[in-house]
Amino acid sequence: MNRLTERLHNGIIKENPTFVMMLGMCPTLAVTSTAMNGLGMGLSTTVVLILSNILISLLRKVIPDKVRIPAFIVIVASFVTIVQLTLQAYIPFLYSALGVYIPLIVVNCIILGRAESYASKNPVFASAFDGIGMGLGFTIGLTLIGIFREILGSGAIFGHSFLPEAVNISIFVMAPGAFFVLAGLTAIQNKLKMPSATNVSDEKQEDSIAEEEAPDTVGEEILQAEGEEREEAEKE
Repeated sequence: MNRLTERLHNGIIKENPTFVMMLGMCPTLAVTSTAMNGLGMGLSTTVVLILSNILISLLRKVIPDKVRIPAFIVIVASFVTIVQLTLQAYIPFLYSALGVYIPLIVVNCIILGRAESYASKNPVFASAFDGIGMGLGFTIGLTLIGIFREILGSGAIFGHSFLPEAVNISIFVMAPGAFFVLAGLTAIQNKLKMPSATNVSDEKQEDSIAEEEAPDTVGEEILQAEGEEREEAEKE
């Protein structure tokens, strides 16, 4: 697996922002009442993440270290404004649905975290793929939560109803429903031994147990050699 592919795998699976790192919980829980809202917020964040990673990587040797965080925020805020105005002009229904959470992308810890930990220290292409991987991972997480909440709460998916209203559980389209669905999906991850914020891989557990239970063979060999020398000395 080359470095660019590893960046994609890292963001989507290994360090998924939603289910593994548990980052960006504010929009994750607030706007995922429908699958479309989750997809829209995820893609908006992805665009900002990719563009900000690219520009920060290009300017990584220019931005003074003492003012890097304010500089990152200005860069991110500029791209968020572009995305916000684009949604307002061309996708007004999504702009209205996401509301205040669009400008709040500026302080999303995923974006600032990747800018600080990766884009400011790595070349442009790697930073761009890091943004794509993390953005897709975030989008997949939000969309999955939105799909489950919409099916359970409204009997629909992406606005298309297929279940009668009698079986709808309205709490799932309310605030508590986001916590229930997130907890359920995390439980499934743990059951399937997938990477998540609340489990440890079996390999790591087995390695730690093996290290604890492994006998001190070197020490035993030394003691055995000393015993043999003592017996030889007594015979002499």
